[in-house]
Amino acid sequence: MNSNTITYGILRAIGILAGILLLLYFLYAISSVLVYITIAAVISLIGRPIIRFLRRRLKFKNSLAVAVTMLIIFGVLFGIMAMFIPLIAEQGKSLSLLNLDSLQDELTTLFYQVNTYFSDKGIDLFKTLENMDLGSTFSFGAIPNLLNGVLSALGSISVGLFSVIFITFFFLKDSALLHQGIMTFVKDKNEHRATQSFNKIKDLLSRYFLGLLLQISILFVIYTITLFVFGIENAIVIAFLCALLNLIPYVGPIIAGIIMMVLSMSSNLGSDFQDVILPTTIKVMVCYFIAQLIDNFISQPFIFSNSVKSHPLEIFLIIIIAGLLFGVVGMVVAIPVYTALKVTAKEFIPDIKIVQKLTKDI
Repeated sequence: MNSNTITYGILRAIGILAGILLLLYFLYAISSVLVYITIAAVISLIGRPIIRFLRRRLKFKNSLAVAVTMLIIFGVLFGIMAMFIPLIAEQGKSLSLLNLDSLQDELTTLFYQVNTYFSDKGIDLFKTLENMDLGSTFSFGAIPNLLNGVLSALGSISVGLFSVIFITFFFLKDSALLHQGIMTFVKDKNEHRATQSFNKIKDLLSRYFLGLLLQISILFVIYTITLFVFGIENAIVIAFLCALLNLIPYVGPIIAGIIMMVLSMSSNLGSDFQDVILPTTIKVMVCYFIAQLIDNFISQPFIFSNSVKSHPLEIFLIIIIAGLLFGVVGMVVAIPVYTALKVTAKEFIPDIKIVQKLTKDI
């Protein structure tokens, strides 16, 4: 091996490394566009069964079926967001009419009741809070920056919403558009197997996302009934928010439980802590725990086994591993990505034993 060959190899390796770095930088620079495409692809997967029903059962033309499907999907999304408007308006009205002295008295009374209750258990909340430097955690000078951040976020949301709607329309209208885009990166000899994998992934993920909608709906109904029974204000909005948080595996239910507990306590603000607030909150949390048991041992296993053809233990391990490696985002996308990898592996490397075991039901 002469020096020219070695030099060429080194330069080629440097060139490949530089190309990979440039590609990664490019992907990072357009990450927002990739997010828009991903969201649009998910919405189009959810809309595929609706379009199929409209075209096959009701004999709609493709363009009309797409338009009706988008109206249904985004109508539901905007309807959900509209649920929060009365809550925000009500809270704003309450703040404008708020008697700050009365509120301070109620909060002080509540705090003393909580401290008395815990003091009987050997816990002194006053000393605990004295050791915390709460003032250093907030600065009023950050308010202008916060407002600028909110305005910037609203602008980004507007652009993102328009982009998602635009991309979703064409994904729904031309179902082969996404497929053709992916096929441009596949060698000609592998196009047939890639097409089969792509179609199978679309079917499984469509069923999976519809299954998630069913899961959220079940939790929403249980939470709503629970909050209505115990007289919690804005029960529907709180129930929907807590149900939606369950889309984040393991972490979401914890956050939802904390939110439900806090709002249950605040809805009875001014009442006796030991006689009203604590018993009501405990009852609400018991019902919440029962709902989680139903979700974990009935809803989720049914959805996973019938949508992505994976064993619940298999899904549990994949979500945990993804969470350790990539955090909350990894936990959210773990199942769709894992399903896509399983289908692709079955199509391209079916002779490997572990692939045969994992994909035997696909």
